[in-house]
Amino acid sequence: MTPQQVADLIRLALPDAHIDVRSGDNVHFESRIVSSAFVGKRPLQRHQMVYRALGELMGGDIHALSIEALTPDELAAAR
Repeated sequence: MTPQQVADLIRLALPDAHIDVRSGDNVHFESRIVSSAFVGKRPLQRHQMVYRALGELMGGDIHALSIEALTPDELAAAR
C-alpha cells in the first residue's frame, strides 16, 4: 500500500476530509485526517471510523497506522 492508496480509501468513507498520510516503508503509516464528520465524536469513535474505512487491510497490508483525527475547528485552534 502506498500513502496515496491509504488516503484514497479513507476519502471514500470521509469525502469531505483533508488527509495527509505518510510512510517510510509502505507498511507503517502516519495520518492526519481533518473532517467535519468527527464533530461530536470521541477520539475512539474517530479512530473506529478510519479503521472501518480501511477494513481488512488493517493488520495485513497496513501493519500499523497512527491516526491524528481532528475537526476543522480543532485544527484551526491548534494553529
